[in-house]
Amino acid sequence: MGVDVVTFGCRLNLYESEVIRREADAAGLSDAVVFNTCAVTGEAVRQARQAIRRARREKPDAQIVVTGCAAQTEAQNFAAMPEVDRVIGNEEKLQRDGWRGGEKVAVSDIMASRETALRPIEGIEGHARAFVQVQNGCDHRCTFCIIPFGRGNSRSVPVDDVVAQVRRSVEAGRREVVLTGVDITSYRSGSARLGALVQRILKDVPELDRLRLSSIDSVEADDDLLDAIANEPRLMPYLHLSLQAGDDMVLKRMKRRHSRADAISFCAQVRRLRPDVVFGADIIAGFPTEDEKMFTRSLDLVEECGLTRLHVFPFSPRPGTPAARMPQADRAVVKERAARLREKGEAALRAYLDREVGTRRRVLTEMNGFGRTEHFTHVRLKEKMRAGQLVELTMGAHDGRQLIAA
Repeated sequence: MGVDVVTFGCRLNLYESEVIRREADAAGLSDAVVFNTCAVTGEAVRQARQAIRRARREKPDAQIVVTGCAAQTEAQNFAAMPEVDRVIGNEEKLQRDGWRGGEKVAVSDIMASRETALRPIEGIEGHARAFVQVQNGCDHRCTFCIIPFGRGNSRSVPVDDVVAQVRRSVEAGRREVVLTGVDITSYRSGSARLGALVQRILKDVPELDRLRLSSIDSVEADDDLLDAIANEPRLMPYLHLSLQAGDDMVLKRMKRRHSRADAISFCAQVRRLRPDVVFGADIIAGFPTEDEKMFTRSLDLVEECGLTRLHVFPFSPRPGTPAARMPQADRAVVKERAARLREKGEAALRAYLDREVGTRRRVLTEMNGFGRTEHFTHVRLKEKMRAGQLVELTMGAHDGRQLIAA
C-alpha cells in the first residue's frame, strides 16, 4: 500500500493533496493514510476526527498522519488521539523533508511563512479541470474565522510562475483551469492584482479554453478584473462570492469590509457588464447577536443580489476567535435559520434551472456521465463521454439540483 490521502474542505486543499501524495511518495512513505483537514467549522474538525478513528479500525497497521488547517490550529488535540501517529503542519506538508522526519508533531509557526513557490501538478485524478494555486493565507481577521491561523498571512505566487503552470496544464490536456487560493482577490505580485493576472493568463495562453475563479471577495475586485469579466469570454460567467451576511450590523460584528449595499451594487454592476453571469455565495446562519430581522436581511439578499447557489454555514464557534466569545444564538435557532436559508437557495436554483431548460450550453465532460456548463451548473449527460471534452448540448430537463442533457 502506498499513500492514501483523504481530503476535507476547499479546492486549495484538493490541489495540495496532490502535492502531498507526490512528496510523501518521493520521501519513501508507504502504508499510510494522510488526512488533509479543514478548520472552517467545528463540524469539519469533528468529521475529520471521526474519519481518523474509522481508518484506524479498518487499517490497524497503517501509519495515520494528520495535516491541513485543523492540524495546524489544533496540533496537540490531534496528537493526543491514540489513532494518530504523526501531525504535520501546513508548511511542512508541501515539503519532501516534512515527510521524512520522525517527530510526532512537526508544526511550525505559519505566521512566519513567506513561502510563495508554486508546486506544479499535472492535474487531479478524477477531475477534468486543473487547479492552479495563485495565493495562500489571509491578512484579514474576520471575527468568526480561524483560517488565518491555519494558513498564515497573505502571500502570492509570481505572475510568470502562474502563467507557466497554466500553460503546463493546457499542454497536459486540460481545457479548463481554476485559479484557487485562500483569498484570491488579495492577490498581489509587484503591481499586478488579480485582474492583471487573469488578463495575462488569457493573453499568454491563447489555447486555454476556459478560465475560472474560485471564491472571491467582491470588495477587492479591481478594475482589470471587472474589465476581464466584461470582455473576456474565456473567463467563465460564474462568480462565487464571500458575502457571509446581509445585515450591516452583523457584517460589522463579523469585521467584514463590505456593506449590504456594496454587495447588491457589485452584483448589479457585474450583471450589467456580463448579463449572463451567475452568482453563488457563502452565507452564515445564526451569527452571534443575530436576531430575526437581521437574519431576514440575509434571506432577502438571495433575491436582491440574484444569487443562484448558496453555500450555507450554520455558525460554529471556533475557539480562539472573537465571535466565539460573543453572546451565542440558541443552537436550535441556528439550525432552523440554516434550514430556511438552504430552502431559499434551493428555490433560487430551481428557478434558474427552469430558465436553463431548452438552452444550448458548452459542457466540460467529467467522470461518470456528468459535466459542467460555463456557469458551473451540473449536467447529467445522456450518454457517458470521455472526461475533459467540451461539447455543445441542449438542456432538456432538470431534477431540481442539476440539468439533464437532451
